[in-house]
Amino acid sequence: MRLVVLGLTLSSSWGNGHATTYRSLLSAFVERGHTVLFLERDAPWYAGDRRDLPNPSWCRLAFYDSLAELETWRSDIAHADAVIVGSYTPQGVEVARFVRAVAHGVVAFYDIDTPVTLAKLAAGDEDYLSLASIPEFDLYLSFTGGPTLKRLEQHYGSPAARPLYCTVDTSAYRPLGLPARWDLSYLGTYSPDRQPPLECLLLEPARRNPHLRFVVAGPQYPANIAWPSNVERIEHLPPAEHAGFYAASRFTLNVTRADMIAAGWSPSVRLFEAAACGTPIISDVWEGLGTLLEPGSEILLACGADDVLAALLELPEDKRVALGTAGRRRVLAEHDAGRRATELEAYLSAPRA
Repeated sequence: MRLVVLGLTLSSSWGNGHATTYRSLLSAFVERGHTVLFLERDAPWYAGDRRDLPNPSWCRLAFYDSLAELETWRSDIAHADAVIVGSYTPQGVEVARFVRAVAHGVVAFYDIDTPVTLAKLAAGDEDYLSLASIPEFDLYLSFTGGPTLKRLEQHYGSPAARPLYCTVDTSAYRPLGLPARWDLSYLGTYSPDRQPPLECLLLEPARRNPHLRFVVAGPQYPANIAWPSNVERIEHLPPAEHAGFYAASRFTLNVTRADMIAAGWSPSVRLFEAAACGTPIISDVWEGLGTLLEPGSEILLACGADDVLAALLELPEDKRVALGTAGRRRVLAEHDAGRRATELEAYLSAPRA
């Protein structure tokens, strides 16, 4: 299958979760015998030393400066078996219009931000996707499963809405057996709606227990946040260092954006990455999480600081290790990149089945 993808970024993991998602999914897709051309808008905020994968060995990556320059790739788009336009693609509405006019194969929209997208549409914001365009895509691939899929079909008119959750490259994310450096870690770009749960589930436990060690890794956090002295800050952690980060954590924290909590069934990529590393996860609570990892045996749920501290201070070491092992086993069985690539292949082969 010849696949063309027009997405936010493949080349840079700085400040976004799109690049690592595309990398694990598409590299596994190529391993199944397909070819991929990824077209990325050449954005200055992803250039220079923020471009940590400028020349992937497993696919063609090309940059374009404007909509007009997409004409260079008209033939590739026209003759592809499938074309995917991703969420948050710059001028995504116009890009999709060009693709639909040119492509002869299946045209899909891949929404890595489904609840955010639908909230934006409800507010009249059609930055990268328009209401009118949803029925015109053959396939709507969604990071969110559950009832949202029916909503996309029945309310928004998608001919076929299918779940395509994030995934993880289990050859890169694996247990490393490193000594613990932190009791609880968190990896994620700053988001205003994620900050309250981060405050409740990490900063408050840190204030209550100054002898415990915490770390928050990720860019764009405001300068006015009052970090407790036992919370280390890492401004940016490239993907090559993620596995080591998780391996050095006794537990890691998963917190979810408000729109995704409201929708449910919206796992973040850090959930599967951490689990693949065998690191026990403490997560906020949202509907659908239990269908991905089993609460109590594969993941711990926390509603407040007391729940977090109970895990950090009271869970026996053998049960902590067993929790991480069980989480990794579940990811290897159901959520690795090979499994997602197989799902993508099936969806693109029969979008209306």
